[in-house]
Amino acid sequence: MQQLKLAASLFIIIAAILWALDGVVLRPNLYSLPVPTVVFVEHGLAFLVMVPFLIRELFQFKKLKAGDWGAFLWVAVFGGAFGTMFITKALFYVNFVNLSIVVLIQKLQPVFALTLAAIILKEKLPKKFWLWAAVALVATYFVTFANFVPNLSTGDKTAMAALFALGAAFSWGSSTVFSKRALRKVSFQLGTYLRFGLTTVLMFLIAATTDSLAKIGSISSQQWLIFLLIVFSSGGAAMLLYYYGLKKVSASVSTICELAFPLAAILFEFILRGRMLNWSQWLGALVLFFAIYKISLLPKDLN
Repeated sequence: MQQLKLAASLFIIIAAILWALDGVVLRPNLYSLPVPTVVFVEHGLAFLVMVPFLIRELFQFKKLKAGDWGAFLWVAVFGGAFGTMFITKALFYVNFVNLSIVVLIQKLQPVFALTLAAIILKEKLPKKFWLWAAVALVATYFVTFANFVPNLSTGDKTAMAALFALGAAFSWGSSTVFSKRALRKVSFQLGTYLRFGLTTVLMFLIAATTDSLAKIGSISSQQWLIFLLIVFSSGGAAMLLYYYGLKKVSASVSTICELAFPLAAILFEFILRGRMLNWSQWLGALVLFFAIYKISLLPKDLN
């Protein structure tokens, strides 16, 4: 059982690492496109790949009641559409150069997720969970900011980036909780397919009403390649891993494991762009991984 929980937590961490790869390496190449175009195309392509697999899961639809569909709709609206648009817009505002303010505000994501998990899912959290969750949050701050001070030097765009990052924190935090609710009666595979399908429909409507569909014709061959890489890494593939893990652990455990995202983003910046981490960042990274490990081993009733 302990090995199963560790494996589930590891899958969530891998998904978070892939999302970091997206933000640092892949998504900057799409800067010239409108945000609704980016989000619609990445979800639409992923869903097209999933359609043949979705057909084999149709028998599970009869298990879904109104509350289940409501949970999936929430995930599509906030986790798929708004959350992705918010974080993409925030990164566009700082031109993918200064990630500090975006990652700083996103530290609020566990606060939203843990609060909603207690209210909606009735998850009971032991004192040890709160201890290690606090350790993980502090460690993540240490990892993100060298010398403990955020870089807020993006001028008048800092405030707008912060607002969009706050919207992403709420959207993804609530999406973790509602995803857990949505997966109660169906497989993680069907959960992934429905998330991308519903988000594709929603983003088509948003793109159509904002004149963003016409921009699809201006996507370069290099950008199409980036979209395909997203589909098979940080998009559909990462979400399958994430939903597999979320099916087996609580939303509270998942949201702490997702803190691997800012850690991985900083490490990718170091590996790919030579931005050296200092001693406090390396220390924070070690403490964060240890805190996530301890949380993943908490009693079964938490998971």
